[in-house]
Amino acid sequence: MTGQANKPFPWADQWPEIVDPRVRAAFAAVPRRAFLDPNLARFADQDAPLPIGEGQTISQPFVVALMTQALQVQPGDKVLEIGAGSGFQTAILCELAATADDARGATVYAIERHPALAERAAAALASLGYAPHLRVGDGALGWPEAAPFAAIIVAAVAPHVPRPLWDQLAEGGRMVLPVGVQEDDQELWLVRKFEGKMQVERLGGVRFVPLISPVLDDPKQWAEE
Repeated sequence: MTGQANKPFPWADQWPEIVDPRVRAAFAAVPRRAFLDPNLARFADQDAPLPIGEGQTISQPFVVALMTQALQVQPGDKVLEIGAGSGFQTAILCELAATADDARGATVYAIERHPALAERAAAALASLGYAPHLRVGDGALGWPEAAPFAAIIVAAVAPHVPRPLWDQLAEGGRMVLPVGVQEDDQELWLVRKFEGKMQVERLGGVRFVPLISPVLDDPKQWAEE
């Protein structure tokens, strides 16, 4: 963790559900304002989503924390993030997966669909000393050459679990993603792989932008419970 990790973060008293001290320390270490347009920096401490361009948003910090806590990232875990957006959650993952021997982000892989967002995220992450693997692409296809992943997090809603992501999840791994068809029926899922089978824990209602990919139109590319 960075030297800021012992400082309180602005949402500490509002989040009794976030009990993992490592997740709380990561949020204390990562300045959200660094991932916002300067015109919106004054809103950085608000526990609310904010626009980042390209029709996308930086998620509400509580939702990021809830998803991250469920993901249970440990030092050295290889982590895949789908929908890097501003790079804020990427930085949180870098903090949690960091080891004493590697650069912060050495085992974090992030995919963003919009080139402009990916470019800005890369710059913000580098300015804070994070060095994840970041590329532009179709998130539903994952990052097969870097698989398997101990943890996968998806910041866009899909009607089902994309099979490429399921196939890239390591045995015993965890995946956190929103699942749903309509805007008002989205659920946050914690998916675990045990002996090749899917175990699903539903964590409550959420609202995310849709995951865009032709993979989602092909029933052969759906992973089922």
